Amino acid sequence: MTSAIRKFIFHDLQTIEGYIDPPDALVFLSLLQSQKDRSLGGAVAEIGVFYGRSYFLLRKISGSDEKILAIDLFNIGQATEGVAAQYRRFLENGRRLGMAVDEELIIKGDSTMLEPAQLTAKIGKIRFFSIDGGHMLQHVASDSRLAMETLADHGVIAFDDTFNPAWPEVTVGVADFLRQSGGAFSAFCMTKYKTYVCRREFHGLYSDLIANSADLAAFDHVETEFLGSKVARLHNPFSRRMVYELMVRSGMSAFSERVYR
Repeated sequence: MTSAIRKFIFHDLQTIEGYIDPPDALVFLSLLQSQKDRSLGGAVAEIGVFYGRSYFLLRKISGSDEKILAIDLFNIGQATEGVAAQYRRFLENGRRLGMAVDEELIIKGDSTMLEPAQLTAKIGKIRFFSIDGGHMLQHVASDSRLAMETLADHGVIAFDDTFNPAWPEVTVGVADFLRQSGGAFSAFCMTKYKTYVCRREFHGLYSDLIANSADLAAFDHVETEFLGSKVARLHNPFSRRMVYELMVRSGMSAFSERVYR
């Protein structure tokens, strides 16, 4: 199963416009698969879908039986019969990949206007919540509250674009969330683009999962500290990233998986 998902990550996923890179795709795989192996149940949710790159990754890992809630404005591009081009392409990507979108679990709208009960009414408690919506402080603050109040006890929140200098308020928002939780939440893993947090009582479990994941063995695990918690920073050398990008651009994406073994 894992080999099939890795093939999907390094081949099929690259055909969808989007921003999730192999290191984070492999973290998603490691965390979601480990939760399933340990019967840590719950649904999956995502704020910020774009054209579905991370959505279809979540679907591939989770399987067709699990509920995945997707939230996005879906307002990019010209609308035809009231449907924006972005949403049409999202649905088309699903059909092309053989993973039809459950439109009952799509919320078109502003995530900051949602109440936790609207999410849990659709999918129940959430074990993995990806936040990649608005990048201003008020958006991060609102989305993180929404995630916190719908998260299963063992749930994980993945914040995108933390420490990206193009979006400095995301960093502030994530730090505010962790500090204002009064120690209830802590970060356990960081990549170049994302920060992963959980409730403090599960910090040891998820830290061990990251440390021992075979799918993450290709990365240097550098221990750092963030707001009082030990964090594994997964270092992806520039040389590897360059080789990978060259292979993808040269039409050799089918073989690019070997770079991350």
